[in-house]
Amino acid sequence: MFMTKREKWLIYGLMILATLVTVVPFLWMIITSFKTQAESIAFPPILLPANPGFQAYDKILHEMPFGSFYFNSIVYTLIIVILQTLIAAMAAYGFSRLRFKGRDLLFMLCISILMVPGQIFLIPQFLTIEKIGLLNSIPGLVLPGLFSIYSAFLLRQFFLSVPKELEEAAIMDGYNHLTIFFKIMLPLIKPGLIACVIINGLWSWNNLMWPLIVNTSMDKMTLPVGLASLSGRAGVEYPMLMAGGVARDYPHVVTLYFLPALFHSWHRRCRN
Repeated sequence: MFMTKREKWLIYGLMILATLVTVVPFLWMIITSFKTQAESIAFPPILLPANPGFQAYDKILHEMPFGSFYFNSIVYTLIIVILQTLIAAMAAYGFSRLRFKGRDLLFMLCISILMVPGQIFLIPQFLTIEKIGLLNSIPGLVLPGLFSIYSAFLLRQFFLSVPKELEEAAIMDGYNHLTIFFKIMLPLIKPGLIACVIINGLWSWNNLMWPLIVNTSMDKMTLPVGLASLSGRAGVEYPMLMAGGVARDYPHVVTLYFLPALFHSWHRRCRN
């Protein structure tokens, strides 16, 4: 059944409208980052700043340890993405390819964790991290997020789609399961690994709750927690908040503008 010309234009119009609804908040964030505080809270809202400038970007560099926030977020995200994907892939391979007693029951118990809200685990995780003395540290920030049952479930489905004949042929050639896992199975599920890296990376980069709970020192906070600290009882510094949001959502801005300033700030701190 072919669509009429009017139906096509209607669909295109709806798609353009949906795109505008998605893009407008990002454009507003960028524009607000160049405004003054008075312009950002003016009513009715001011569309364009009278004298656009980089004052907000300079403030977040000099009035708060933005370099530490960014560095902690990068380290946290890289560790979570690498280790979580590796651990989930190994668990998924075991649940899909290895045969042992109670395998399916154990997998169903792990899957049942997805039915429990993640906030319930915050208090036990915090008490555990406190007892082993890892508060205000990168290991304490990373450890609770090393295993993701969702990633294991996703990768298990990819492993199940790989023909068993490949694994059987490798076993006949004398390969053990570790070699099969790294040299045969992982290259065959690259789409699943890429999906896990993207999902885990976005979640780690934007994670607020756990870094806010486990770290209280300014030099150990991640970027979302540092930006959240701009909202206080004295008000919200909207230009600074939007400037930090631009730097968080558009890493190339950091490369072009923030990186030289961050290097200068780090060099001055080391010299002092």
